[in-house]
Amino acid sequence: MNAFRARIRQSIADENLQLALDNNAQRRKEGRLAALASLPDYPERRLRAHAIKADVVAHMDEYLAQFIANVEKNGIQVHHAADADEAIRVFLKIAGNLSGHTGTNSPVSSSLRGKEILVAKSKSMVSEEINFNHALEAAGLRVVETDLGEYIVQLRGERPSHIITPAVHLRRGDVGKLFEEKLGIPYTEHIPTLTNIARKVLRDVFLTADIGLSGVNFGVADTGTLAIVTNEGNGRMCTTIPPVHVALMGIERLVPTLDDLALFLSLLPRSATGQKLSVYTSLINSPLPGQVRHLILLDNGRSALRKSPLAESLFCIRCGACLNACPVFREIGGHAYASIYPGPIGSVISCALVDPKYAFLAQASSLCGACREACPVDIDLPGMLLRVRTGLSPQSTQKPDLGEAGGNTKEGVGIPFAVGFGLKGFRFAAGISGLFAVFQRLGGLLSRIYSPRRSFMRLPAWTGWGYSKDFPRLVIRPFRSRWGKIKQAVREGSARPQESQRFPEPMTQPPPKSLPDQFAEELAALGGHTYIVSDKELSARLKEFLESKGIDRVLVDESGAPHISGISTIREPDPTVRCGVTGALAGIADTGSLVLTSGTGETLTASLLPEVHVAVLKTSQLVPTLAEALGKPEVRIALAGVIVTGPSRTADIEMTLTIGVHGPGELHVFLIDDSMTV
Repeated sequence: MNAFRARIRQSIADENLQLALDNNAQRRKEGRLAALASLPDYPERRLRAHAIKADVVAHMDEYLAQFIANVEKNGIQVHHAADADEAIRVFLKIAGNLSGHTGTNSPVSSSLRGKEILVAKSKSMVSEEINFNHALEAAGLRVVETDLGEYIVQLRGERPSHIITPAVHLRRGDVGKLFEEKLGIPYTEHIPTLTNIARKVLRDVFLTADIGLSGVNFGVADTGTLAIVTNEGNGRMCTTIPPVHVALMGIERLVPTLDDLALFLSLLPRSATGQKLSVYTSLINSPLPGQVRHLILLDNGRSALRKSPLAESLFCIRCGACLNACPVFREIGGHAYASIYPGPIGSVISCALVDPKYAFLAQASSLCGACREACPVDIDLPGMLLRVRTGLSPQSTQKPDLGEAGGNTKEGVGIPFAVGFGLKGFRFAAGISGLFAVFQRLGGLLSRIYSPRRSFMRLPAWTGWGYSKDFPRLVIRPFRSRWGKIKQAVREGSARPQESQRFPEPMTQPPPKSLPDQFAEELAALGGHTYIVSDKELSARLKEFLESKGIDRVLVDESGAPHISGISTIREPDPTVRCGVTGALAGIADTGSLVLTSGTGETLTASLLPEVHVAVLKTSQLVPTLAEALGKPEVRIALAGVIVTGPSRTADIEMTLTIGVHGPGELHVFLIDDSMTV
């Protein structure tokens, strides 16, 4: 605990960190509120999400069995890992098979025999939880984080400081010095330049990686779909390009159906980054042509947590909203916690999933309730923080008593004796109104003696609260002695004649936008472009567009090829090609998104590798919402699919939006108006 307090003092004194944290908190808050404003039924969605996760956790065994059966039916190899050691052994066995160490008959073994295995890794908090990188590196594998923020902290030898924004504690100058030292480039603070340098370095990693490693945001039980949400495109790269993809998933990350997935996808990005949808939502059903997929299902204490008083923590969808809302996290940052998971949710699950020693983190909370208010799944984080404080753990069978006593009477974890004694005294005095009034008068007088010139008082440092927390001075007159004047003022106010209320005239609602107009408007807000064309003029307009950009050859898939004339086309992935042309299964009007699915022999790389992505879509393929798009049968039967919402982007350096990271920096949609022919 003393070490924790030392880190707190250090964090508060770090001006650079304070500026970075303030910037993150303000922008995240504003973005989240703006995004949620587009969901008028947000409270209802929040309650539905809570109920779905409660059902999944209560019936985990049944949903898990259904999910595994469908994943295996889809051709993905499933592995079970009870703990961190077993998960690492499973992965090393897969890697050993590729390098020929175990004499496997894998089709790629011969090309990798005796070669160092390169692992391109997408962001995964569950991998941080089990120290995955360190274990793989100790075994001789080369592991490269490919999310920009994760790549930065990996180069610094640090853990992520935030669930969503790993390098939130750093400023652009820190990154500039790091890249100068580690990558040998001239020092710069220009964020687009820094981002482009990382893109170039990591592009080679994607193209040469032997294994792609990713987490899983959601597993859909009734289809066996793995849903992975990213903004930069590195998640798609890791799951699409390497010959082997390994997904690491906590067993609690299940949703029952694709309809439920649509609900959670409407909540996660809004709460995490203030977006209606993340740029890329990968929907993985089966291996792509020439690819092998593995899924490692990790327990690591989750089964025990499910049966404990902290079971509700398994509802978490890792959006990071509670961190951004927490006044403690916003002052000290993630590294002060010195745990894998920081913030309010980390103060609950760190002691449950990582090490019981982290129970003291539950003291790092004001119990103001901001974390619960921000949570898109309505998790009772303040209640669970209290349970951790009272000593309840996944191993405990004792149920929390939240009755008149105000909680379990077991001695709290990490509460100093003096504080505990004082709380018991306060509870005794608060139960007797006359005694409470006496103590309040005494406290008011003492606070004025202790802080005669201030409207607040600061507790001594030895209490553990004296470093930065100010308390308002206690009032001398108790509430009961002031109640008579308050009642009199209320009576006089109600006796006064009230002005007649004027109700505003009802506003005329604007006519609803057409689906094409709504789609084009949403895409433009994301930095994309829409061109309305007729079927007859499409080829000529497309050729004219490509020539205007100096593009003489394009990467195409089956759905994009028929629209190209007069321009050289290629089918095999080629990183030197500047433009990819694809079709689309559907367009989602209320988010400006495209739904792409892999056809026979397709790998979805035409929408990923080039710097410019051109998509062709018909107006009749537009649907109003994400739920309707996911309801299309083609989504269920495709080997893989992706929902593309604007150009690739990141804000991992100083929360500064930068377009074009690992995926295309430009998105152009040619929308064929077929309304007259349908």
